[in-house]
Amino acid sequence: MDTLEVNGHDLPVHRYHTIVVGSGAAALNCAEHLVQFGVGDIAVVTDQLGGGTSHNSGSDKQTYYKSGNIGEQPESPMDHAKTLMAGGCMHGDVAYAEAVGSLQEFYHLVQNGVPFPHDIHGGYVGYKTDHDPLQRATSAGPKTSQFMVETSLKQIHRNNTAVFNRMEVIRLLTADTSDGKRVVGAVAIDKSAADDRSWGMTLFQAQNIVMATGGPGEMYECSAYPHRQIGNHGIMFEAGAAAHNLSESQFGMASTSYRWNLSGTYQQVMPNYFSANEDGGDKRNFLTDYFDDMGAMASNIFLKGYQWPLDPQKIDGPGSSIIDIAVWCETALKNRRVFMDFIQNPAPGPAMKPFDLGDLWPEAHDYLEKSDAMIPELPIARLWRMNPPSIEQYAEHGIDLETEPLELAVVCQHNNGGFVVDSWWRTTIDHLFCLGELAGTHGVKRPGGSSLNATQVGGLRAAEYISRRRLNRDVSASEFENIVGGQVEDEIDQIERLIALSESAPKTIDDRRREIQHRMSSYAAHIRSAEGVEKALAQARSMQTELDREGTRIGHPRNLVRAIQNVHLCKTHIAYLQAISALLERGSGSRGSHLVLSDDGERLHPKLGDDLRYLPENTELRNEIIEIRFRADSKAVTKVVDVRPLPEDSSWFEDTWASFRDGSLWA
Repeated sequence: MDTLEVNGHDLPVHRYHTIVVGSGAAALNCAEHLVQFGVGDIAVVTDQLGGGTSHNSGSDKQTYYKSGNIGEQPESPMDHAKTLMAGGCMHGDVAYAEAVGSLQEFYHLVQNGVPFPHDIHGGYVGYKTDHDPLQRATSAGPKTSQFMVETSLKQIHRNNTAVFNRMEVIRLLTADTSDGKRVVGAVAIDKSAADDRSWGMTLFQAQNIVMATGGPGEMYECSAYPHRQIGNHGIMFEAGAAAHNLSESQFGMASTSYRWNLSGTYQQVMPNYFSANEDGGDKRNFLTDYFDDMGAMASNIFLKGYQWPLDPQKIDGPGSSIIDIAVWCETALKNRRVFMDFIQNPAPGPAMKPFDLGDLWPEAHDYLEKSDAMIPELPIARLWRMNPPSIEQYAEHGIDLETEPLELAVVCQHNNGGFVVDSWWRTTIDHLFCLGELAGTHGVKRPGGSSLNATQVGGLRAAEYISRRRLNRDVSASEFENIVGGQVEDEIDQIERLIALSESAPKTIDDRRREIQHRMSSYAAHIRSAEGVEKALAQARSMQTELDREGTRIGHPRNLVRAIQNVHLCKTHIAYLQAISALLERGSGSRGSHLVLSDDGERLHPKLGDDLRYLPENTELRNEIIEIRFRADSKAVTKVVDVRPLPEDSSWFEDTWASFRDGSLWA
């Protein structure tokens, strides 16, 4: 380890061929493959080992979406890719790469020890998930992604890969070249030394950087993400990387006291929904306001299992997404609390028949019958039959589904957009790669579980490219110091100014963060309007000006990292709001997992009257994607690009073999 003196600060410098920032399923998988491909001079840099989304969130039957590999169901990578693209706004070459690599990476997980179930013949059975026309999904239970992280981490330790824990990366270091900007390193804060004179500031020099730090869950007030999940979008924007599809987040129902998606079996066993006042009294079975008969109501509750995200196309009928709207009306408009009760079947309205399994629609009836779960007594009995780990998951967190109802809300769960990458997961900045939810590889809609597949395929692709095309170091230690000295000095100046402003700052770190979260959940979540988004965007820009002028009250030095995160999170939520605004200006209407309200729209539901009207989707816009980046003057700019089509893969063996041998495949 060397040191670099900047403004009187002696900063440690760690030099590696490649650093992987993050420690979730995407990051660790990439680190594994880098070693597999012969790139051993690497390090994993993470703010908290085991603290990310992969290790701390999920659902009753956390889904991994892979290509089919069992029975007579016809399947091909092209068919898989078409399904990934069916929701719109996804580039074809990326979709095809995810499909082609799907089984390779799935079996890599199996070999790592993730306990995916197989039948007596060794076939890995599947089931249907949201936006899935077939049965490609599989699962190792509620902790699927946790198993992925834990088994991969064991491989990382076996490989003796260096791991820098409690290191918060706060800036990417770049160099200008004749071909544009490239990344050469990063600045991090060692959180265990944040109260030192130099705040634990640490430098990393790297030939390549792989960013895999997840989605910006901390940006929302109502969220299924782990607490304090930031995502590092701000430093990517500051480096000049372009993002796209930031308007396309996914929203659905999750429990609130313990953040966990209420999808899959939690819905398929058909619990009773009710609302209550703030004190828990005045209980009311509100879903009966939206359905005319018990069979339809119970069947739509069932369908929420694999139609979990709110979907504007599943409202009419009424469809299953009217349940999300009903929950939102109770919580947001009536200020009531909503619960699911697994010790009571759906309660009938005044003119309804009582709950009867025989009245279910065929899709629900047949599923329960095949699952040997036609148990009329209680939802909890059906849950024990179909998925005992889903009950145990809550019990591990002090919640007994056999004795108490579960409070829930419609929350932010996943961001389909992120930073622009190509089919090797390269960003718009040379030598900078991006994986997982930080990468924007999904479009408007995606099959449930395809995000886990993307983490693995992306890691494989980036590692392969790095091993083939980014192997030789081309920046010496002395060149690195000359290139980054001014950038590090600027970062020190910003921190010193942040600390100086702290003494008189009118608002705390938590004040600022709650302001961002409330704004995003109020105006940029599943219910949106053009007027609301413009109001929120103006407020966000004003907040950035205030932060620059007034700073934030920091208090103890250990809070410095959170104060820096707020600066980045402020920039991030400006980008999201501006992307949403640009999309609405193009007349997108309601799509993906959000509704756009408008007085000029269609009635949302007959029993909601004329107060709630929404704009239907303009499906023509599924063929274009809105990109956004920040210019050098910190102004965010957007542009519209066409969706790249699926490649026509008519590869000839001799040609492919030749390009593989001479390396032109990775050009």
